[in-house]
Amino acid sequence: MTNAPANATAAETRASDVARALLDIDAVFLRPREPFTWASGIISPIYTDNRLILTAPAARNLVEGGLAELIREEFPHADALMGTATAGIAHAALAADRLGLPMGYVRSSAKDHGRTNRIEGRLEPGSKVVVVEDLISTGGSVLEVVRALEEAGAEVLGVAAIFTYGMDASRTAFADAGVELRTLTTFDDVVAQAAQTGAIEAADVDGLLDFRRNPREWKGL
Repeated sequence: MTNAPANATAAETRASDVARALLDIDAVFLRPREPFTWASGIISPIYTDNRLILTAPAARNLVEGGLAELIREEFPHADALMGTATAGIAHAALAADRLGLPMGYVRSSAKDHGRTNRIEGRLEPGSKVVVVEDLISTGGSVLEVVRALEEAGAEVLGVAAIFTYGMDASRTAFADAGVELRTLTTFDDVVAQAAQTGAIEAADVDGLLDFRRNPREWKGL
C-alpha cells in the first residue's frame, strides 16, 4: 500500500499504511499554505477528524486491526480496554472485539443522575487496562482519563492512540505522568506520506515539521 523501505519494521510499515489511509479519506488534511486556526488560536497546517475513519470501511478495518495488533504487541497483559468519551469509544469497542477483551469508556465528567457513573462498563479493582484514544495533541484530556481509572482502582498499562502530533508538550506530559503512549502513526509519518504522494511539495516538509516543534510560534509557509 505504501512505499515503505524494504527493510522497514512491521511497526514502521503499519505507521506508513495508516498515515496513507488517513490522508486518502481526508481524516488528516494538510494545508500548509492556507492554514487552519484551531479553537486554541494556534495557526495550524493540519486538521484532523478521525471520526471519518468510521465511515470508510477499508480505512476502518486497517485502523482497528492495527490498534488490536499494537495493543497485543505493547500491552499483552491487558484485561480490558477503556475508550475516551466520545472519540475513543468506537475504536475501543472495535479493537476489543478483535482481541476478545471487555470494553468500557470514561466520561469527561460523572453523570448527574442515576448511579452518577463516570466510568461505564464493569471495572474490577486491579484490572489491567489500556486507554484507547483517537488523537493526541497536548495529552491533557487522556491523562485525566488515566487518573480517573487509577482512582477507581485500575492499573493503567498505557494509552493506545491512532495519531499523535508529537508535540513537546505531550511528550513532557506523558513522561511526567509516567504513562506509556503508543500510537499507530504520527504527524511525521503523515508528512512523509503526503510528500511521497505529491499531496504537498517536498520543499514544504521542513516547514511543516517546524509546526510540530513550535506550534504556537508557527505562522504558515
